[in-house]
Amino acid sequence: MSTPAVPPRYEENRAHARRFAEAWAGERRERAEKDTFWNEFLAVFGVERRQVARFEPVAQRYSTGRHGFIDVFWPGRLLVEHKAAGKDLDQAMEQAKDYLPGMAAEDVPPVLVACDFSEFVVHDLDTGTDERFPLSELPNKLEVFGLLDGRDRRRYDSDEDVNLAATELLAGFHDALREMGYPDHHRRVLLTRVLFCLFADDAGVWPMGLFEDFLRLRTRPDGSDLGPQLAQLFQVLDTAPAQRSPHLPDELRDFTYINGGLFEETLRISDCDAAMRDALLRCSRFNWSVISPAIFGSMFQHVMAPAERRVLGAHYTSEVNILRTIRPLFLDGLEQELDRADSVPKLRAFRDRLAELTFFDPACGCGNFLVIAYREIRRLETQCLIKLRETEARIAANRGGGARRGRSAAGAGQLAVDVTLESKVGVGQFYGIEVEEFPCRIAETAMHLTDHLANRDLSSALGIYYARFPIGDTAVIHHGNAVSTDWEDVIPAADCSYVLGNPPFVGMAWMSASQQQDRTSAFAALRYPGTRTGRLDYVAAWYAKAVTYLDASPSPQVAFVSTNSITQGEQARTLGPLMRAHGIHIDFAHRTFDWTSEARGAAHVHVVIIGFSAGQRGECRLFDYPDIKGEPIEHKAKTINIYLADAPEIVPPKRDRPLIAALPEASKGSQPTDGGNLIVGPEDHAEILADPIAAKYLRPYRQSREMLHGKDRWCLWLTEATPADLRGSTVLKTRLQGVRDARLKSPTASVRDRADTPSLFTQVRQPVGDYVAMPEASSGNRRYIPAMLYGPDTIAGNKLICWPGADLWLFGVLSSRCYTLWVGTVAGKIKSDYSMAPDLAWCTFPTPDPDGPSRSKITKAARGVLDARADHPGATLAELYDPIAMPPSLVRAHRDLDRAVENGVAAGRRFATDGDRLSALFQRYQDMTA
Repeated sequence: MSTPAVPPRYEENRAHARRFAEAWAGERRERAEKDTFWNEFLAVFGVERRQVARFEPVAQRYSTGRHGFIDVFWPGRLLVEHKAAGKDLDQAMEQAKDYLPGMAAEDVPPVLVACDFSEFVVHDLDTGTDERFPLSELPNKLEVFGLLDGRDRRRYDSDEDVNLAATELLAGFHDALREMGYPDHHRRVLLTRVLFCLFADDAGVWPMGLFEDFLRLRTRPDGSDLGPQLAQLFQVLDTAPAQRSPHLPDELRDFTYINGGLFEETLRISDCDAAMRDALLRCSRFNWSVISPAIFGSMFQHVMAPAERRVLGAHYTSEVNILRTIRPLFLDGLEQELDRADSVPKLRAFRDRLAELTFFDPACGCGNFLVIAYREIRRLETQCLIKLRETEARIAANRGGGARRGRSAAGAGQLAVDVTLESKVGVGQFYGIEVEEFPCRIAETAMHLTDHLANRDLSSALGIYYARFPIGDTAVIHHGNAVSTDWEDVIPAADCSYVLGNPPFVGMAWMSASQQQDRTSAFAALRYPGTRTGRLDYVAAWYAKAVTYLDASPSPQVAFVSTNSITQGEQARTLGPLMRAHGIHIDFAHRTFDWTSEARGAAHVHVVIIGFSAGQRGECRLFDYPDIKGEPIEHKAKTINIYLADAPEIVPPKRDRPLIAALPEASKGSQPTDGGNLIVGPEDHAEILADPIAAKYLRPYRQSREMLHGKDRWCLWLTEATPADLRGSTVLKTRLQGVRDARLKSPTASVRDRADTPSLFTQVRQPVGDYVAMPEASSGNRRYIPAMLYGPDTIAGNKLICWPGADLWLFGVLSSRCYTLWVGTVAGKIKSDYSMAPDLAWCTFPTPDPDGPSRSKITKAARGVLDARADHPGATLAELYDPIAMPPSLVRAHRDLDRAVENGVAAGRRFATDGDRLSALFQRYQDMTA
């Protein structure tokens, strides 16, 4: 049997496939056109059908024992069952398989095809997998017919074409180079080049599988010549065809000229071994053409040391979170604009507008934000060009008086769109800053790969072949520190459309000295009097830089993913007034949601997304998350404040007294500072009881731990102790001497001063009557901060916050979701725990009117909460308020209480989300402080 001649280049095959798909679109006549269809199909691959394949040879069907006729049969290569349009192709595929048992082993083809002109089903006998696609997708599916062009069929190791296993293989290759002493810079450039080649091998940048064959055929099994061979390949990729040596071997001649600087630099030739060669060969068996941009970040993380990750704050944003950022920033608006474009001038104007937009990520990492943004802008451009072609075709058909319809009209439209002129969006519209060199190179490479995928989609949509090789344009990725770099030097603010990204997640406590200096200098440039930056997270430096950037020009719109801490407590009190002083307003925001990252081992983080600009841009969009792991609910907002509430732009300052003067003040409990001598644990309880004098002064003692977890501790409360008792008890004398000695050793002068009164706590703040107590810090996982009612004989320690003169109304207000939410927002959190500073949490809280109509309902509902707790006498508060184990009766009781408190805050309103509650609370705060 003869075999086809040397196949044409892969891009030529694709061009042939596009013409074939266009010519046969809409065909339905099986008997009349089937043979011509398959003659022309094989010609796509440069195969003369008469030389290799037969029509309708007789073959035996295994299931019936009878003879049938195979529509197209190329022994050892291809078997086709062709049906009329609309027939069952799954049944046709079963018929094709039914012929195989009766064939000689050497004639069994690895590829079976069922087709009805408009759709293909391709079965791979080697992998047992099926691929189904329409005729229009044929140009992008040539690899499923790989044997037809005389090439060895490629194998894949798993059903998951691209996954983290591939990145781990690359990481192994990287680590092997590092262990051999290959220089850092050269190693990183080499790895990005290899990544490009792996992608290009599957995406049609050059003939399919050419790089894999290069590795397999041109390099020795022991890997000893892998480095020199790669060096020669990189040189070829950077050389125009006309300038290449005429003596290049066949394995190198068909590689596409890339240019664009990617292969320009000469690298030191690396030493390699068999394991490294094997790792690259295994990488090449993955289908990199369907790679997710997020995998670049994942790969980067795998080759970084864990300590480096902590320092850099490396978090890689999932595509879901990127879209949550860019949709309200620009994508939703552009999609609506395209929908409204209903004429050729409007469509061309829209296309031109896309080409004028610029995008800047000043913390771009591996370029995920830029890649997804570029992909989406190219998608819009492609949709615009399709719409333009259809519009022009319709106009052409109408001008012809309706005489030309269908394929001829479409052809007129196609001719009107010259993609080399009409596609104007390019990677040169995208800018970034990244402090590490390796992710800079990954970002640049990712943009080129995304550009090629977009070109391939455009080619498929318009029925042409369009590629941008050699590379003529590249993204501008500046290697440097984004905080110390002048953003104007990267792209002037007047020329920038959008600033976006995910700055590093480094909390204030984790910042290095250089990062602290970065933050200080970023805010110093704003010259805003009174700004205290010492408690701000590192991400706040990007907000300061963005404000400075907007001062230079109000043109850009900005959106950052950030830890939610910057919208709470002291950080919000710093950023809110600063942004307002510079005329910055929040345009949209995603309230707190759970971070999802493509990086393995990513930290658990709660984040927000804040979109802002200079000046008010009209109605705002606010996204709230009833379930922080779920999808958001969007609503329109008049104004979004720094706490991400639909509320006035106010920042409550610290106060000495509650907003309603008649309400009790809150304070910490008493602080012992006693060296452990006034506090009595279970192990010493019996000793104290055995001393009749000391036993008189033993009182229950509660800190947060005892209150939440039901632990027992006591204290010696000696405020009323007589000198005779203090002298008459051996236990008391021993313990008080211990208190005195401990205080004298203290480095704090005020504590040393209290050594003369060892019988008293250093700070005595015990309420004289009943009181409400809450833990100073409580887990942020709880929906409510638990509260307790205590009598005066239970001594509150300094880790409790106390309200004297307790009643059920006050207990109910403090036990509500409204109060918990206010604490977490206005007072802020330490790590993820609620932190209840009375001057911010309680004194600023806009309580319901204590004498208003809601009082009786709140009191009744508070009693319901206590009754629901009493139904579980053995449970601790920590157990009762566990978010996944809270008893249903307690949940219902708190919901009743919430409704009563909310009615007191905003009568008649029902709150679906925490965002609704915050909005009402801030509005009430403004009314109460006006």
